[in-house]
Amino acid sequence: MHFPSLFKSLSSLLRPRQALRCPICMCTANTFLTFGIHPRPNSMCPSCRSLERHRLLWLYLEQCTDFFSARLSVLEVAPQKYMQDTFCKLKNLHYQSVDLSSPIAMLKMDLTNLQIPGDSYDCVLCSHVLEHIPDDREAMREIFRVMKPGGWAIIQGPVDHSRMETYEDFSIVSPQEREKHFGQCDHVRLYGRDFTDRLRGAGFVLELNRFAQTLNPRIVKCCALTTKEILYICRKPLTAGH
Repeated sequence: MHFPSLFKSLSSLLRPRQALRCPICMCTANTFLTFGIHPRPNSMCPSCRSLERHRLLWLYLEQCTDFFSARLSVLEVAPQKYMQDTFCKLKNLHYQSVDLSSPIAMLKMDLTNLQIPGDSYDCVLCSHVLEHIPDDREAMREIFRVMKPGGWAIIQGPVDHSRMETYEDFSIVSPQEREKHFGQCDHVRLYGRDFTDRLRGAGFVLELNRFAQTLNPRIVKCCALTTKEILYICRKPLTAGH
């Protein structure tokens, strides 16, 4: 099992060996797997099945946070298996995962009605979940509620930055029509730039972090990342008045 150490592997990623390397499982390959409704080449790691967003999140956690060293209580929504397996073995983390339907989630709960006491977690990770949930605002409020004051979350979703307002129409129910309108058969909306307003409306202090654009282009290429991804860093204020 690979454990990170402030990503000492960064230097190895720049060595002219195989074309690609996954920073999560350290798999090396000439190519990654193509993935997506609109197929993206070199998207999925053939070993741990991570996608671009997972690899970017991992690098951010290693380089920009104390996630792998500080004693933190962590909740991950809709866990990715290899990351969950790794996080569970880190002695500094008290880690739990939650999902309503995932067979690997440790807690089976609806994100809009978490049976978890408030102020429970230092950190919440939630990647590409809210676009599946009809009442996404309530889900955001629940994430905010279970976070400790001063805690932080990384909440990701597919955002169309050319669109000012989120597009949703709950009369669209067939998988075919949802794919046509929202980009995927199990999505119920297509977020626009007002995704930030929804997060702030739940109480979060928000940071839009373009971490991918700060990375060495060779790292971006080697890890098969996209520089378009924005990390939405959501913080719960220490006091109600911020």
